[in-house]
Amino acid sequence: MTILLCGIRSEPPLALVAAELERMGAPFHWFDQRRIHATRLALEIQGTSIAGTFDDGGERVELGSIRSVYVRTMDDRLLPEIEAEPAGSPVRQNCRALHDRLMVWLEITPAMVVNRGHTQGSNASKPYQSQLIAAAGFRIPETLITSDPAAVLAFRERHGRVVYKSMSGVRSVVHMLTDLDVQRLDRIRWCPVQFQAFVDGVDVRVHTVGETVFAARITSWATDYRYGDRFGAPPATVEPYALDDDLAVRCVTLARDLDLELAGIDLRITPEGEAVCFEVNPSPAFSYYEQRAGLPIAAALALRLASA
Repeated sequence: MTILLCGIRSEPPLALVAAELERMGAPFHWFDQRRIHATRLALEIQGTSIAGTFDDGGERVELGSIRSVYVRTMDDRLLPEIEAEPAGSPVRQNCRALHDRLMVWLEITPAMVVNRGHTQGSNASKPYQSQLIAAAGFRIPETLITSDPAAVLAFRERHGRVVYKSMSGVRSVVHMLTDLDVQRLDRIRWCPVQFQAFVDGVDVRVHTVGETVFAARITSWATDYRYGDRFGAPPATVEPYALDDDLAVRCVTLARDLDLELAGIDLRITPEGEAVCFEVNPSPAFSYYEQRAGLPIAAALALRLASA
């Protein structure tokens, strides 16, 4: 039995997991997106199941021998190997068909997949995911999604400090709503925007790997610590953080409810000690937190894959 890693070998989370698997002596193979020209994936229906083979130009692997998969693929349309190809070219069509077959197999294979495509769907709509988070018992920020400038002004009057960000699954920078922003609010008439009441407190990023929990405290004066350098902020301080047992269990339960073997949960702990949840990332770049806070997330994920 073997493990399959899907994505780009040099991408930090994948590279860390590969290194841990090598250290453990656990066999694994790559679906390397940088080798799409050499990669072949064949599927075959056998009774009530799907079998097949995978070949990247080297060793041929029976899909039935794969016990677990870690998926962290980039948008195949943006791969450097096909960037010069015109839209609709045979090379692009073959690349897309290859990834389509991979995603189909990942949805139906009995192997453990971290994470299947359908489980990542909630993150494509922040409002929808917020409802799921609230249903799991977490407090979420007071939120307004609107294209009406007057509604934004009323929301700001009620809550004082307000932040805004995209409501889609595309990563966006979180900004504080300023007087300068108010002067250009008419622009939202063409595109609804998500506004939230600012939550005071400490940023905590929680990663769950199965039932194992790792938490990091992030200290930064930037509104969005991920992009602090854009606004002249010094690098964020990231350090281990001890969750209380109840909150740790709630995080594991939330990830399980979303059917995620691996999750990155963004919390803010208020001065009163309440955990407010902003979102759950189904494909977290955990390497940022592992390397800065010394959290053995990759080792836990490698063990999870090898134990499936």
